[in-house]
Amino acid sequence: MPITILLADDHAMVRRGLHVFLSTQPDMEVVGEASNGQEALEQAEQLHPDVVLMDLHMPVLDGIETARRLRAILPGIRIIVLTSFSDQDHVVPAVRAGVKGYLLKDIEPEDLAAAIRNVHAGQVELHPAAAGQLMHVMASSELSMNEAHGRANPHTSTRLPEQERIGLGKETSHGPDMLTRREREVLGLIAQGLSNKEIAIKLIITEKTVKTHVSHLLDKLGLADRTQAALHAVRNGWVV
Repeated sequence: MPITILLADDHAMVRRGLHVFLSTQPDMEVVGEASNGQEALEQAEQLHPDVVLMDLHMPVLDGIETARRLRAILPGIRIIVLTSFSDQDHVVPAVRAGVKGYLLKDIEPEDLAAAIRNVHAGQVELHPAAAGQLMHVMASSELSMNEAHGRANPHTSTRLPEQERIGLGKETSHGPDMLTRREREVLGLIAQGLSNKEIAIKLIITEKTVKTHVSHLLDKLGLADRTQAALHAVRNGWVV
């Protein structure tokens, strides 16, 4: 069965380009298009797509509110934001609204297709810039909460509430000692929001080698994807 996709963007040329490209993917089918958030809701209720790929800035109903309502009426739907904005004011509300993917419009077509498959399979896909914003918010929140909690009760630890609100990542007992030095370096750079290509340049290694390190550290930490790894690193103070 192909992955059924609903496109939502107020620019017809963007929708057309996405439709043409996604139609070349043998495992994907574009079942509908919407030019605003309200149309997206109506079509989603009628078509029950597996994935909604949508912009944030749309008339009638913006992407954040559309995501909230979609999740309310179709809890199992996967929502991916494809936008031009990677600032905190857009990323954090979108994740809180229930999106499972946050991508920028400069993404390579093959990477977009891969992200759709990953999100459909239950993973979270965040552009490095979006991940960086999310990490900054979580790190700031953790620092504030730990300081407040420490003053109230210095002998107990606290779990990061921001993580619970946005619904990403899980606690794990795995520590950094099981990672190699290079894997710890890669993990720290992931948490800073760097892409595999940027990590390769910074560490002077190939992008293929970076992908191997990422795969190994995910397996060792018992995590599903880069986003969970970044959250885990920030929560445990492993960012280098």
